[in-house]
Amino acid sequence: MKNRLLLLIPLAAFVAIAGFAFKGLTSLDQSSLPSNLIDTPAPEFDLADMPGLGPAFTREDVVGEVTLVNVFGSWCVACRIEHPMLLEIGPREDIRLFGINWMDEPERGAKWLEEHGNPYDRVGNDMAGRNIIDLGVTGAPETFLIDRAGRIRYRHTGPITEEVWKETLLPKVRALKAESGA
Repeated sequence: MKNRLLLLIPLAAFVAIAGFAFKGLTSLDQSSLPSNLIDTPAPEFDLADMPGLGPAFTREDVVGEVTLVNVFGSWCVACRIEHPMLLEIGPREDIRLFGINWMDEPERGAKWLEEHGNPYDRVGNDMAGRNIIDLGVTGAPETFLIDRAGRIRYRHTGPITEEVWKETLLPKVRALKAESGA
């Protein structure tokens, strides 16, 4: 009997460790990853144009209006989930929506937007990922809220859902607009 109990100790230890690991991993909120860039100027954007979609944007283009900069890719499954919400946000007159097609051929990204709809006011391509490094992106989709002064004010990782838009991003957009008197 004593030998059987000794055999159960490693099993019990494994179950306890696995339980703590599972609890820790499932309780992480990926959308609230901290960013050292909050309240710092948006980096310079050196983006390639997307075929048929007009010129890409620069840092100067994000100054002057409250802007969301969304990182996406035609290869990104979560971006497909987010896309219908971006199509609702894009036409709004109280916010500009810019896109960065990341780690993707410009032609593939342009074709993807043609097929699924283009919610962006301006969109550029960052196939090499240089701009993404400057933003501290951890994966797509990821969205940055930039104020009128061109400062990053909020970072959202993961898809923008209706809940995220209504409960988090839209109130932050409205607060930034009120802050600047618009």
